[in-house]
Amino acid sequence: MKPLNPHNLILNTDSYKASHYAQFPRGMTYASWYIESRGGDSNFVRFFGLQAFLIEYLSKGVSLADVEEAQAVFQAHGLPFPYEGWRHIAQDLGGRLPVRIRAVPEGMVVPVHNPLVIIESTDPKVPWLPGWLETALLRAVWYPTTVCTVSWGIRNTIKEYLEKTADDPEAELPFKLHDFGARGVSSLESAGLGGMAHLVNFMGTDTVTALIYARNYYGAEMAGYSIPAMEHSTVTSFGRTGEAQAYRQMLEAFAKPGALLAMVIDSYNREHAVGQIIGEELRELIQQSGATVVIRPDSGDPPFVVLRTVQTLEAKFGATLNRKGYKVLNGVRVIQGDGVNADTIRKVLFLLEQWGYSASNVAFGMGGALLQHPHRDTQKFAQKLHLVTVDGKTYGVGKSPVDDPSKLSKKGRLDVIQDERGIRTVELPLEATQPHPQSILQTVFENGAITRRYTWEEVRANA
Repeated sequence: MKPLNPHNLILNTDSYKASHYAQFPRGMTYASWYIESRGGDSNFVRFFGLQAFLIEYLSKGVSLADVEEAQAVFQAHGLPFPYEGWRHIAQDLGGRLPVRIRAVPEGMVVPVHNPLVIIESTDPKVPWLPGWLETALLRAVWYPTTVCTVSWGIRNTIKEYLEKTADDPEAELPFKLHDFGARGVSSLESAGLGGMAHLVNFMGTDTVTALIYARNYYGAEMAGYSIPAMEHSTVTSFGRTGEAQAYRQMLEAFAKPGALLAMVIDSYNREHAVGQIIGEELRELIQQSGATVVIRPDSGDPPFVVLRTVQTLEAKFGATLNRKGYKVLNGVRVIQGDGVNADTIRKVLFLLEQWGYSASNVAFGMGGALLQHPHRDTQKFAQKLHLVTVDGKTYGVGKSPVDDPSKLSKKGRLDVIQDERGIRTVELPLEATQPHPQSILQTVFENGAITRRYTWEEVRANA
């Protein structure tokens, strides 16, 4: 049995799309769809990730071999297939997809209920093509944008507490949320896309694939950084009686002047590890090393555990009052990497502030809640048809279900503008041939070619 090509773009869709070409009005020569967040956990989204999809998938187009393979698959699958349409694309158009994609700038923060992407057909022979691409395009947009939005929201929370309790918030902020999520996602691509999306907002990661994606798709020389850190196996390999030796060896290897390193302390008894081993037996070694040692408690209720660990470290290493009157630990810090999400981060920071500790004392490692827990409905992403031309007449179309008004879709010739009222959607005259003068949508793809590329620096700056 001959294996199928997993990179065949025609097969990157839902089954029911295969019959839609025969369901649209027979005289339809043009159609346009938009993608938006219809609300969700945040009232804003930070748009990101489309460029990776354009480079990796859309710009590579399709071949006649792809068409023949897709036809065989769908026929065996029990569905019709628009062979002539796809053959036209593969042969007559050289495999280049006849669609135009306009999108908001990558990295921009946009209120929900505004189109982020508009994809329209450019060839009257295959006006259904943008709909066929919905499955792949929507997935390419919602996942990295949602992760980027979650990360951006947490950035704002941490920034709030740093500005209140730290002397140099801007210097500290980029490394306050670290991506621990690579092992918890469902695929290598999810790790790359989600990890890269997080790095739009922060610079700390252990997801190596994110570094590859950021370089390959956005030209980032090095998008994120990490430090030497223990895992439980490097502690437990010494046996319970060798716990102190495990920490000592870590310090001897990496605790150099100006260095950062992290030690996990909950393999057995967190209180004993931080109070006796770290705080007494190894205290002098830590103090004399010139390094900053980051303690990772990693078990228990995050707000309580972080506060308790900070208090114990203060008792053993002391603390200094910063210019804002909050206590900062001497030579040690804490990172919480278990049970971390947007809610627990805010609770930890609030509790520390209430006890007089600066947010400078703590960082967070976030895994599943960053890269795996977000889903399409976290921000209620959808792609909807809004404009068609049938038998020479152009008109707006939309969805308006009586049972769920929240699913009302937009119709007409749409654009997204930015003016004194902010970012908002406007409806242009049906006969309009040019974008609104204040449009923020950029043409990023047209007839098989990428027409606008964003650098990593541009993406980070676009907020």
